[in-house]
Amino acid sequence: MSTLYIVATPIGNLSDFSPRAVEVLNEVDYIACEDTRTSGNLLRHFGINKPTFSFHQHNEHRKVGHLTNILDAGQNVALISDAGMPGISDPGFLAVRQAQNLNHTVTVIPGPDAATTALVASALPCDRYVFEGFLPHKKGRQKRLGQLAEDERTIIIYESPHRLLKLLGEIEKHFEPERLAAVARELTKKFEEVVRGTINELKTEFESRDSIKGEIVVIVAGKGYSE
Repeated sequence: MSTLYIVATPIGNLSDFSPRAVEVLNEVDYIACEDTRTSGNLLRHFGINKPTFSFHQHNEHRKVGHLTNILDAGQNVALISDAGMPGISDPGFLAVRQAQNLNHTVTVIPGPDAATTALVASALPCDRYVFEGFLPHKKGRQKRLGQLAEDERTIIIYESPHRLLKLLGEIEKHFEPERLAAVARELTKKFEEVVRGTINELKTEFESRDSIKGEIVVIVAGKGYSE
């Protein structure tokens, strides 16, 4: 049977791309990309010239069949996202499930991801944590925040820069305002920043800024944690 490779890509710094990842992408028959334009820059940088096709959240259900047809034909496919590990708040789960259901081999090529990078940089406990990814924008959002406020594990949340202040305000409302937290921004890039403090301190800090840019990871200490 064929192999589906799940390949982690750099979250910012291209030097984080592993030699094994480059080797695999050079050897597969096709590369499925979250965004072929974004991935094209990465592939050109490393001199990788393989046929690509799009595989993103809006066509994932439809393209799973195309991907598995390639595997069924005896060819190998690598799946990459724009940054980080496919399947972690990015397309990937459906492809892995279907490939395994059809008895193809699934091999993961590990690499950087924003969640654990921000968690370790936050200086908050890393032994037990819950990864939330992006919270729902509307339905169930407030209920989920109320549930997370009672969790004793460190909490990891992804957020877009233009919604960060809203998220911090909601966390301030549902959690204790003095709960320790961190906001990680532009990880591994030139303007990388990890701001640590209480929830209300972080809210005040980012409210004072003229603009907020970059990919955002918010890390919140579990209930009952204190330094």
